[in-house]
Amino acid sequence: MWIRHLSLTDFRSWPAADLPLTPGVTVLVGRNGAGKTNLVEAAGYLATLSSHRVAGDAALIARGATTAVVRAAVVSQGRELLLETELTTGRPNKARINRSPLRRPRELLGVLRTVLFAPEDLALVRGDPSERRRFLDDLLVQRTPRLAGVRADYDRVLKQRNALLKSAGGRLRRQFGGRSASPADPDGSTAPGEPSTLDVWDQHLAETGVALVTAREELVEQLRPLVRDAYREVAGPDAVVDVRYRSTVPAALADAAPPTLPDGTVDDRTDDRADDRDLTGRGPRVVAMLEALTRRRADELDRGISLVGPHRDELELMLADGPAKGFASHGESWSYALALRIASFRLLRADGVDPVLILDDVFAELDSRRRDRLADLVADADQVLVTAAVAGDVPAGLRGRQIQVQDGTITVPEQPEQPEQPWPVDGDEGGR
Repeated sequence: MWIRHLSLTDFRSWPAADLPLTPGVTVLVGRNGAGKTNLVEAAGYLATLSSHRVAGDAALIARGATTAVVRAAVVSQGRELLLETELTTGRPNKARINRSPLRRPRELLGVLRTVLFAPEDLALVRGDPSERRRFLDDLLVQRTPRLAGVRADYDRVLKQRNALLKSAGGRLRRQFGGRSASPADPDGSTAPGEPSTLDVWDQHLAETGVALVTAREELVEQLRPLVRDAYREVAGPDAVVDVRYRSTVPAALADAAPPTLPDGTVDDRTDDRADDRDLTGRGPRVVAMLEALTRRRADELDRGISLVGPHRDELELMLADGPAKGFASHGESWSYALALRIASFRLLRADGVDPVLILDDVFAELDSRRRDRLADLVADADQVLVTAAVAGDVPAGLRGRQIQVQDGTITVPEQPEQPEQPWPVDGDEGGR
């Protein structure tokens, strides 16, 4: 897989930009602030519909503009597709494939796959758990795009449930003199006015939450051996690391009592729909999460937030016998971050198509040994896009075609052969 042409309109610092690309290694060289990172950020956005630098899309639209557009001609398995996304202030984003509008932008996910290395990756090791959850989710939706819908549904339900917990908790504190539940009902489950509505949101939260947790756990199991191998390749053969997924969602118990219906009969849907990933059923783990939510309800009402679910989970990065966070040295943290990205690349490659590799100003952060090791490990990718302020920071193994980026201009020394029209003509490629 590779990007043949990238075009930006009012994206970040670029009123307009056209960047012809080729397979293999391309190095974008320019001083800090020249806009080279904005170019590769746009490519990454088409793959994940998110930026590795900011949480929201508003900052991606150029100052003074109301709409930003990113286009890319992507070649994969002998077929070329034109991908477009349009970001507009105050309005829903739009996306197109070969100029055909998509119902939802997230239908673009999975068409272009990228793995991006950046200085911000240090937060994967040293940052909050949310950084590591995002790492997992971004990788998940590239491999299984439908999970973007599951994650969006979970986030929506979580927001609604937290709002209800906050409002209900406030009412109950006023009613019971500073407590969110009466002394007779310490779990808050029979407090008047809120339980039936909370029960409905609990069910939605459990169904979508278990689907997301299950997918994350499966992903971590696939990543584990790849991370171990990649870390040893970067840091040395004696290095020992491990990754674990620690969830607030309890595992289903084999001997758990089956749930009952309002009339007291057994709800046999649990047996019929035991696959936790079936969002229409109540698998055993969904039941276990519902029970955990019931146990924590009083605490949740007191605090006004949901305390059980994948939004509270952690990807634990272990170094030798302890956690990497707080104990890993600067060099060890960088080695771990690189290992996570290399493992991601290899997992996506194992699916049958090389993702586009983006190395954004990472070599300035690495010592010479890690630079050379990283170059050796990724040089055979279908396409590698490198940014650097100084060309000499790039290891010899990755000094491919060089493009200068400065003062709002892109200088391509040797223009690759391009069709007269850089984009597929209407109807050339049909649908997706």
